Amino acid sequence: MLNSNIETFIACDCEYNDADTVLFGAPFDSTTSYRPGTRFGSSTMRRESYGLETYSPYQDKDMLDINVFDSGDIELPFGSPERALDMIFERSATILADGKRPFMFGGEHLVTLGNVRAVHEKYPDLYIIHFDAHADLRDDYLGTKLSHACVIRRCAELIGDSRVFQFGIRSGDREEFKWGKEHVFTNLFNFDGLKETVEKLKGKNVYFTIDLDVMDPSVFPGTGTPEPGGVSFDELRRAAQLVCDNLNIVGCDVNELSPHYDQSGASTAAACKIVREMLLALHK
Repeated sequence: MLNSNIETFIACDCEYNDADTVLFGAPFDSTTSYRPGTRFGSSTMRRESYGLETYSPYQDKDMLDINVFDSGDIELPFGSPERALDMIFERSATILADGKRPFMFGGEHLVTLGNVRAVHEKYPDLYIIHFDAHADLRDDYLGTKLSHACVIRRCAELIGDSRVFQFGIRSGDREEFKWGKEHVFTNLFNFDGLKETVEKLKGKNVYFTIDLDVMDPSVFPGTGTPEPGGVSFDELRRAAQLVCDNLNIVGCDVNELSPHYDQSGASTAAACKIVREMLLALHK
């Protein structure tokens, strides 16, 4: 008997009712300010994830021992950020209503706002940890307030002052940094202070968002806005595991992979491995 071909992220094929975490893709890049292509990130990560082992020697854990359901990509309209965010909200809200954790693959970073809106509706006391090369704190970009360059500002306005903690930031305009000093915590260039932040947020509800361009383009060239001076893969892996191991992560995402800018596939492999380590660390 033949079965239908259903492609999931590696080992994320349990039944929905049994899952603790539910993956979904948000293939949207209509507000990308430089080079588009992140709409292909989620589908490429699923396909290339089968190049990884299910076992992590970093954590001595195996994907075969956890319950994760991959619900596939949302079919998003390319020309309407508002509608795309509403559709992401709807998917995330359904997952949350069923007592599960939404884990989203981007897509450009704007998609985070739709997921955060849903998570914040359920957890109004929400905090955010944000890894990125870019501050994403602009009030608008070329006249629009819904842009991947504005997403963390929109999130900060939603959840309130002093609830966003940024790490790895090394790019932004003067006004972004000026606004950020009054409203968010920003650690420039690296993950210094992350341990102290994790200690501060223990017992609280936390949303975790990773823009993969936090990594240096020498190890992660497959992104639309490469920014030299970033962290290594292993620095990101250790930092992500620290967050997922120790905090109550009620929603998360990994975004900004543009796979066709790295024909070697190394950037996609790095993205998949970060996701694997996050999923294993989340399941304690």
